[in-house]
Amino acid sequence: MNKLRSALRRATAGGLCFATLAGPLATPVAVAQDLSAIKVPPRFTRPASNTDEGGLWGLMDREEIRLKRSPLTIQDQALKEYLTELVCRLSDGHCPDIRVHAVRTPHFNAMMAPNGMMLVWSGLLLRVENEAQLVAILGHELGHYLERHQVEQLRAAKSQAVLSTMVGMVGGVGGFLGQMGLMANMFAFSREHEARADRMGMRLMRHAGYDGREAAVVWENLLAELQVTGGKEAGKRGDLFETHPATAGRRDELLQLAGESGGELGAERFRKVIAPLRLGWLQDEVKRGQYEESLVLFERMLKKDPQDVEVLFARGEVYRRRDEGGDVAKALADLDRATRLPKAPAEAFRSLGLVQKQRNDRAAAVQAFETYLAQAPQAPDAGLVRSYLEEMKR
Repeated sequence: MNKLRSALRRATAGGLCFATLAGPLATPVAVAQDLSAIKVPPRFTRPASNTDEGGLWGLMDREEIRLKRSPLTIQDQALKEYLTELVCRLSDGHCPDIRVHAVRTPHFNAMMAPNGMMLVWSGLLLRVENEAQLVAILGHELGHYLERHQVEQLRAAKSQAVLSTMVGMVGGVGGFLGQMGLMANMFAFSREHEARADRMGMRLMRHAGYDGREAAVVWENLLAELQVTGGKEAGKRGDLFETHPATAGRRDELLQLAGESGGELGAERFRKVIAPLRLGWLQDEVKRGQYEESLVLFERMLKKDPQDVEVLFARGEVYRRRDEGGDVAKALADLDRATRLPKAPAEAFRSLGLVQKQRNDRAAAVQAFETYLAQAPQAPDAGLVRSYLEEMKR
């Protein structure tokens, strides 16, 4: 288990977690001028299976088969088609070779393998605010793929030994989540690779008509979450950013790469696609147990929409679970407000009932629990909630 946790912490550095936006670029103004000269290579041909590169492709092919069978793979067809459409819009002819898989994991990450398999984690989809921010991430990962950074890594090392280690790592760790973490750690790139992927990704993003400045917003938002527990030094040391430290000029460098042309945001399209899945992702975020980070995320969301009933429920649930000084009152305020709004999740009534039960307000707890059961009679915890009602009605 310790090995698995360590792998998952390293995974955010290995895939994207937008720490993989490069370390400081030496001449950002010059880079911005060079973006128009960056060319997308032609489609790749599959390498022979008896080569090091072919072995790496084969390994990733096998992992993709396991991925498709995993219960963590999100099977929502609308989301899959949407992500595929975005990648095709960006990839400039490489679309037939790329498969995008969304996985339900509450961490901010994405990765791409040399065989064209791309993974996008639900924690990332929860955090981006619009299509342009999502495209910034997809474009960066495509940059690694188009520049063949995974293959360069393999050739730079003792290829057979590295490949053998990869096979052993993936095959030896139980659980799909651990395999994803280790796969992401395989593709932890150098700063040079990250800088090149930044430039290619921004070129793809701007060429497709998106506002490249949104890449800086993604970085800023993520860093705000990390700083609540890591302080001002978050992003400069530790597992997440140990190979890609943040700097004071990070946001300005991304803005210089993006230029000042503006572009498409696609906020409404993005919200529409994720709407059916978002409540589950919010609940996963709460269960992640990093309450201070989650509160930063939820408060940012509520600043944009104070009436966001799903986020009000999620923030109230964080306060209820954390249960520190003053948290019961905060949980009660959020959950009571959420349950009075249209389209309140059934789970908000259950959480409100639990808070009222803790406060020994039996009448309010009974009302909340009964509403929950009326809305979700087949819920997995329905029997437990009915036992609460029997106890309080005695």
